[in-house]
Amino acid sequence: MNHSPLAVIHPDAKIGKNVIIEPFAVIEKDVVVGDNCRIYTHAVLQNGARIGNNCKIFPGAVIAGIPQDLKFAGEETTAIIGDNTTVRECVTVNRGTASKGKTVVGSDCLLMAYSHIAHDCVLNNHIIIGNACQIAGEVEIDDFAIVSGGCLVHQFTRISKHVMIQGGSRIGKDIPPYTLIGRDPIVYCGINIVGLRRRGFTNQQVYLIQDIYRTLYTRGLNNTEALKCIETEYEPSVERNIILDFIKTSTRGIVRGSIDD
Repeated sequence: MNHSPLAVIHPDAKIGKNVIIEPFAVIEKDVVVGDNCRIYTHAVLQNGARIGNNCKIFPGAVIAGIPQDLKFAGEETTAIIGDNTTVRECVTVNRGTASKGKTVVGSDCLLMAYSHIAHDCVLNNHIIIGNACQIAGEVEIDDFAIVSGGCLVHQFTRISKHVMIQGGSRIGKDIPPYTLIGRDPIVYCGINIVGLRRRGFTNQQVYLIQDIYRTLYTRGLNNTEALKCIETEYEPSVERNIILDFIKTSTRGIVRGSIDD
C-alpha cells in the first residue's frame, strides 16, 4: 500500500492491495476499496462507497454522497463502482435510497469530469458518460451505451445497450437498443452503425437491426402495429428479441422518429 500521511483514512475502512492514496484524499469508515486502485488527491469516498479492482478516482470526485432526495431518511445504502472503471475530476455518484438500496456503476466504465450519477441508478458495463452529464435518480443504462457531454437524463428513464446519444440532449423518453439519438428535441436518427462495427456486429446483424427500425419508425405504423409486424415478419434472433422486449417493457414510451421520415 502507498498511502500518503496527508490522506485522511478511517482505520476501519477496508483497503485492498497495491492501492495508491494521494495527499488530502478522504476515505470514511464504511468504505471498501479493491486492489490496484488509485485514489487521487482531494477525492472523497464517503460511507457506503464500494470500489472494485483497478479503479481510478480522480481529484474532486465524491463517491457515495448522501442522495439529493427529500425522501431519504438516513438509511444505510451503498454506491458501487465496478472493476476497471475510471471516475474523472469532480464526478459525483450518490448512494442509493430505500427504493433500491444502492447505486451501481458497472465495470470498464468511464465517467467523465463533472458528471453526476444520482441515487439508485444502475449503469451496466462498458459505458461512457460524457463531461457534465446529469443523470437523475433511478435511471438505467445498459452495456456499451455512450451518453455524450452535457446530456440531461430524466429520472426513471432507460437507455438501452449500444446506444449513442448526441451531446447536449435532453432525454425524457426511453432510448431503444442500437440507436443513434440526437437533434433538439431528440429523435431517432438511425442506428449506431459505427459502434456496432467496432464491437464486431456482422453485416447481417446490422442490416437486420436497420430493417427492424425502418418498420418501427418509417412505415407509418403506431407502436402496437409495428411490434406486431416485427414479431411476424422477422425470424427470432437475439437482436430482434432485445428490441421487442425493450419496447414492450417501456413505461415512459420510446423516443419518437424523425419528423423528416
